[in-house]
Amino acid sequence: MYRAALKELKNWVSRPDHKPLVLRGARQVGKSYLAGMLANEVFEAIAEINFEQNPEIAELFSSRRPEQIIPLLEARLNMSIVPGKTLLFLDEIQAAPYVFAALRYFYEQMPDLHVIAAGSLLEFVLAEHQFSMPVGRIEYLHLGPMTFEEYLLAVNREKLVEFLQGYCLPEPIPDVIHTELMRHVIDYCVVGGMPEAVRTYAESKSYLESERVLSSILSTYRADFNKYGQRVNQQRIEKVFMKIPALVGQKVKYTQIDREEKSRDLKQSLYQLELAKIMYRVIHSDANGVPLGAEVNDKYYKPLLLDVGLLCRSVGLTMSEIQSAENLMMINSGQVCEQFVGQHLLYSGRYYEDPALFCWLRQRGAANAEVDYLLTEGTVIIPVEVKAGKTGSLKSLHVFINEKQRDFALRFYAGHPLLTDAVTSVSGMKPVDYRLLSLPFYLIGQTRRLCREFAVCE
Repeated sequence: MYRAALKELKNWVSRPDHKPLVLRGARQVGKSYLAGMLANEVFEAIAEINFEQNPEIAELFSSRRPEQIIPLLEARLNMSIVPGKTLLFLDEIQAAPYVFAALRYFYEQMPDLHVIAAGSLLEFVLAEHQFSMPVGRIEYLHLGPMTFEEYLLAVNREKLVEFLQGYCLPEPIPDVIHTELMRHVIDYCVVGGMPEAVRTYAESKSYLESERVLSSILSTYRADFNKYGQRVNQQRIEKVFMKIPALVGQKVKYTQIDREEKSRDLKQSLYQLELAKIMYRVIHSDANGVPLGAEVNDKYYKPLLLDVGLLCRSVGLTMSEIQSAENLMMINSGQVCEQFVGQHLLYSGRYYEDPALFCWLRQRGAANAEVDYLLTEGTVIIPVEVKAGKTGSLKSLHVFINEKQRDFALRFYAGHPLLTDAVTSVSGMKPVDYRLLSLPFYLIGQTRRLCREFAVCE
């Protein structure tokens, strides 16, 4: 199955100044598969070590000299490791933290050797490390679930992907194509972007089989809780994990999770799930300028699950219960479509940047307002609204545009693509002219390209 990140990996291989690369992401998002794809297309061989399966190999890295480490690895693996021809892949490196620290020596002493490391719970090692971090000696690539367009390629809909990638406004999309693409959006929301679930569905064409895979992944995540550290309260984190899908799209109130638990303890469990990349916080930003992270308020945030398929499986949603795109998008008060859009925007930036996503929440009693997501292009801040159907109020969007004096906004919905001139309508505020770009959910992968065409990006 094709992953767009493969192009980034190939660029990494070709750079003369490449450093050991660390793939970061949740368990089962395809890190090992991606390394294997790279090896098959670029290298003659791959020397793969899984430190969870073979923890004893870690002792071969006790030397700080790669010229001593490599012969030992060759003897253990019974293969030659040749710079430029062999990819050295260190999988589940979180099980051998001091090997992670040793990556710097490969960069300093054997720069021609291409080294990739990956770990499912690597964030825990990085947060609690007791070794010297190889700062400036390694680089990162962040990997999330498969995107909607990657999913289309996996189910042999290459021409639909070509259509999406070549689409430009104001070109009309025929109803038959719109309906077909919305049907695939429904499929994606139920199957999700976890590679094993996508592969299973692509091969079997069975939603039931993909649901079994998703259930297995959720069970694996729960089984990992005992690896989070000695201070983890497994009962509490299990409780939080089970609550997250129902909280997607809502500002977190700890009483919604458990009225009996202390907020501090629940916050710690959420943080641990975030370290595992199972969930993300969509944090409020005042959004007066870029970067958005400079004006955040950590007290106000919404949770986002890793993957929309996992969300649907968590709440028991099956394809047999879905009758139309509107029904899917309306379920759980629009949480499914907000998850769909959120996970794509989260990973729409550069691969080497730590994924982050922001929202805007105004807490003023009866005058509350909320913009689902904030996107930036250059110095331009773009408010993003997600609407479950083809219509819906844009009151909060208008409040944001008035307060921040913005002239461009983005809406995702179930209708056809449109670019319209609009005027805000907020009681007690002077109207502001702005342009509204409305995109159907299936154009999510072309968001930044289309925004750059119509937003004034400095």
